[in-house]
Amino acid sequence: MSEGGVRSRRSDPASAKDTAAVPSGARDVAVIGEGQVARAVREGLGAEPGTPATDGPQRPWADQVRRVVLVLPAGEFGPARPRGEPGLCARDRLVAEARWVGESARAHGIEHVVAVTSAAVHGAAPGRAVVDDDEPPDPGAAGVAGDLVAAEDALREALGPVPLAVVRPALVVGPGIDTILTRHFEAPRLLTVRGGDRTWQLLHVEDLVSAVRVVLDAGLVGGLTAGALRDGRPDELDAETVATVAGMRTVQLPAVTAFGAAERLHRVGVLPSPASDLAFVVYPWTVSAARLHDAGWSPAWSSAAALEVLLDQVRGRLGVGGRRFGGRDAAALGAAGAAVAVLGTAAVWRQARARR
Repeated sequence: MSEGGVRSRRSDPASAKDTAAVPSGARDVAVIGEGQVARAVREGLGAEPGTPATDGPQRPWADQVRRVVLVLPAGEFGPARPRGEPGLCARDRLVAEARWVGESARAHGIEHVVAVTSAAVHGAAPGRAVVDDDEPPDPGAAGVAGDLVAAEDALREALGPVPLAVVRPALVVGPGIDTILTRHFEAPRLLTVRGGDRTWQLLHVEDLVSAVRVVLDAGLVGGLTAGALRDGRPDELDAETVATVAGMRTVQLPAVTAFGAAERLHRVGVLPSPASDLAFVVYPWTVSAARLHDAGWSPAWSSAAALEVLLDQVRGRLGVGGRRFGGRDAAALGAAGAAVAVLGTAAVWRQARARR
């Protein structure tokens, strides 16, 4: 857990107020993307809207635009990645959008492109070291992370010599943000795996906006990680602290059991994402945010304060593994008890039935 314990407020309310201001010259920026994160970035920057039109050469921004921000959804539910859409279809759409934005930017003389994806592209694993800015994405990434890696590659290839910055945030939370990772906190239990040593680093969407603003103002290029910081270092919460604050019990399983069950449930359509995505809720993927910090970025929200925002948002909902349940589904899951916490693994289902 981070030094200083859990705080219930932003780490610096004054700086948070400053980051909400629309920067001068913001109207020369267009933000392209769907979903709540893209809307928050667009509104926070006071930017021009950009609507992709991948079937034509139309320019998706106003004539005065010199810089473009492309926000690619990291497992968001809603229009950006509808539940039940085949993974390959989702990837094809993201890649087509990224390629089209890159080709348009290159053809129309855009001076700087910023892509917002996710630090999940670097992967999560037991004992994983802190992710540095210059660490390359995992070429074997699957699921949502694989979608983003493919889209990043397509954008970079299409842009050619146009300067590109890729902002890769930790778990993003905030009003209305609904992803496969935030839904992990809708389960009655917090799943852990043996040897996982999961630590949680979050990023409030307001701080993501301020990070993009720093990248634009400073003209930064290359990879840039973004996550909550304390005194310039990653601000993390351990799993026990997260469970205590959330009022959740933890259930621990062997990794092979948890991932095997998740894969089986995904194959039959119970879980919306492949088993590989489970790694991001049971293994660490903390980021350094070193380059942004060196450029003057100072996030206003601690991981603890961002966690409270997330918990307020999911309160009263019931879900497991990214799948949200209601009505008779919720009643059935409530009766199963621990089965929900471990994604319906056969072993715990048997235990739950035996206790009835």
